[in-house]
Amino acid sequence: MENFIYQNPTKLIFGKGQLEKLSSEIQPYGNRVLMVYGGGSIKRNGIYDCVLEELKKINAEVFELSGVEPNPRISTVREGVAICREQKIDFILAVGGGSTIDCTKAIAVGAVTKADMWDVVTKKEKPAGALPFGTILTLAATGSEMNAGSVITNWETNEKHGWGSPFTYPKFSILDPVHTFSVPRNQTIYGLVDTMSHVLEHYFHTEENTPIQDRWCEGILLTLIDIGPKLLEDPENYEYRSTAMLGGTLALNNMLNLGYHGDWATHNLEHAVSAVHDIPHGGGLAILFPHWMRHVLDESNAHRFKQLAVRVFGVDPQGKSDKVVALEGIDRLREFWNELGAPSRLADYDIDGSSIEEMAEKTVVANTTFGNYRALTKQDSVEIFKASL
Repeated sequence: MENFIYQNPTKLIFGKGQLEKLSSEIQPYGNRVLMVYGGGSIKRNGIYDCVLEELKKINAEVFELSGVEPNPRISTVREGVAICREQKIDFILAVGGGSTIDCTKAIAVGAVTKADMWDVVTKKEKPAGALPFGTILTLAATGSEMNAGSVITNWETNEKHGWGSPFTYPKFSILDPVHTFSVPRNQTIYGLVDTMSHVLEHYFHTEENTPIQDRWCEGILLTLIDIGPKLLEDPENYEYRSTAMLGGTLALNNMLNLGYHGDWATHNLEHAVSAVHDIPHGGGLAILFPHWMRHVLDESNAHRFKQLAVRVFGVDPQGKSDKVVALEGIDRLREFWNELGAPSRLADYDIDGSSIEEMAEKTVVANTTFGNYRALTKQDSVEIFKASL
């Protein structure tokens, strides 16, 4: 493995009833609070009222930005930035899933940065800092509650880009699994797929001597494979929800990838698809990941795929080549996601071949190649998208 430095400044507050810590966590930063949330589910399930009760304890003056999209848009970010500047906001509180948190990160930076946030997202400008912000997580999926990453969409240009900075770690994140009880079945499925995809992105790397990291990744995958179907059958089971929630955080808080860089090509492919078609991120990953695996698999890297197939999916390697074992493992991943109810073809979202060229072009906007496990080109994107139809 490579040399590394690990630091994660986010304070993770996990467990039932932890929302009562909110007022004491915010108080040091001030009492002018912008609350950012999505489509209104937090009002229907009661979380909204509970948050306001906590904020009353510090006499907070609360401003709101609602309606954050599943693929958060730069237009919404700009709206939030304007509120922060006009109302002299002290602290931003994201109440929701990864999209709400990603949007909040961009607002926090935009509020103290002169440049337009899209120029920051596209790395034309550097962030100057950020307003302090915290999160109350209501959907286990992206891990954004304990990392610096954010993904923002520009619907005017049909672009979707990941970005981040040292300024975009939440000061704290409150994770109460009870807050995820009311998450709809399809979003629960997408969350499980998203979490597993993050682990898989880490798993496919080229460094040697990563046995501890490999076992961490395999352990999370095995655990999610075990509890995923049970969670869908019993969505208000605290143990299953807490396991899924912690898995989502650990999958992308930079602990699993100590000493190496994962691949991340599949995320780039999915961002291109949802930039054009605005599909759910987890749904896109479920479609694309097995096709990426088949596309890059060859004799030189089959051992890595074989290890995954044997250790995680229980493939019997006896008398089989590494590549045959690897392919069986890929099939079992697809079968598991299908059993959960995840989509397996772009056609499931009414996407045909007419936009393949446009999507492929968006995979190479930043660089002519992408992916760390195996470098891919625009033509590779075309072939993977065609196979995914």
